[in-house]
Amino acid sequence: MKLYNIKDHNEQVSFAQAIKQGLGRQQGLFFPLDLPAFASSEIDALLDLDLVTRSARILSAYIGDELPLDVIHKRVKAAFEFPAPVARVSGDISVLELFHGPTLAFKDFGGRFMAQMLTEVAKGQPVTILTATSGDTGAAVAHAFYGLDNVRVVILYPRGKISPLQEKLFCTLGGNIHTVAVEGDFDACQSLVKQAFDDEELKHELGLNSANSINISRLLAQICYYFEAVAQLSQEQRNQLVVSVPSGNFGDLTAGLLAKSLGLPIKRFIAATNANDTVPRFLADGKWLPNATVATLSNAMDVSQPNNWPRVEELFRRKNWRLDTLAYGCVNDKTTRDTMRELAGLGYISEPHAAIAYRLLRDQLQPGEFGLFLGTAHPAKFKETVDEVLGQSLPLPKELALRAGLPLLSSRLPAEFAPLRELLLALPK
Repeated sequence: MKLYNIKDHNEQVSFAQAIKQGLGRQQGLFFPLDLPAFASSEIDALLDLDLVTRSARILSAYIGDELPLDVIHKRVKAAFEFPAPVARVSGDISVLELFHGPTLAFKDFGGRFMAQMLTEVAKGQPVTILTATSGDTGAAVAHAFYGLDNVRVVILYPRGKISPLQEKLFCTLGGNIHTVAVEGDFDACQSLVKQAFDDEELKHELGLNSANSINISRLLAQICYYFEAVAQLSQEQRNQLVVSVPSGNFGDLTAGLLAKSLGLPIKRFIAATNANDTVPRFLADGKWLPNATVATLSNAMDVSQPNNWPRVEELFRRKNWRLDTLAYGCVNDKTTRDTMRELAGLGYISEPHAAIAYRLLRDQLQPGEFGLFLGTAHPAKFKETVDEVLGQSLPLPKELALRAGLPLLSSRLPAEFAPLRELLLALPK
């Protein structure tokens, strides 16, 4: 598999190199040189397979002869050890529940596949994972890499801007997992990660790698659950499918668009955001004008400069798709609360991110279409918000209950590169 740097097409790397390197020159994202596509008969055959077998074949279409299919299958089987069920919400709308993994969020798919792939290609060389999180990435990455030999993980997150239970899930592990509460927002954390990757001494000394959705292995893994969703729908539902994706850093939407590029029958996507509406405003008027990030109920989407957006534009360019075919919308906190109550009235308990995706899907779905929105996190990960909005007390699943009473092990740093650099160089070998 060959990938090129979107900012410098002359920089081309293998799949293994892209996993290990994370970013290209000038902080450019890697993108597949070849965009495979399946015939409709092949899509039908894939949809008849089980999740692991199907996913291995999808990933093999991208990875090519760089890794044998049996190796990919073995790694996918170790990564995808949990289901992704579709649940009916109303007559013409269902939800793809992506929160049945060990950290109760969709990022378990990408995080665990990346850990498996990195273990496969690193061949025992020491690696330091440096990543930023607005909530769920941290937990998924921490648990995916926890206890692995020759891997250290450093996770930056905005102090006070993720839910307490999200924080407990990944800041209580210790061992090879190091967590840093940064005095700033998610964009500040992401900026620090980029500065570290621009520091050649750090990169060489630590073997730096990023497990953000900017890493191509995570992105490719996420393609697989779109196929899993469609496999659970009837033929009639597949023919008129509209998918609404809660969007912050836009990795999940990118993966869905790549699934469509492979031939998966999806009529259109809705890019669903909160008040951090850089992309909806851009799609409306063609002007890229990020505002300062604002804190919302849907904190994992509190991103005003989404890293994956260049990949979305690149795919549209490569496929000759028009950007105006991408539907969009933004939802404020009041409407998010109202929508959570509406879903509860339908018998479905949701957290804020999925509620936003549902709201825009409900508002934009046309007669005869079937809607699917992504449930990206278990509602108990946002227990304080859900309890307050719905006036009830959600029980904690065992994954959260086990960690709720443990002490936080995080360091605290200002949003400045020098202290982070010092911390990284002082990590135990």
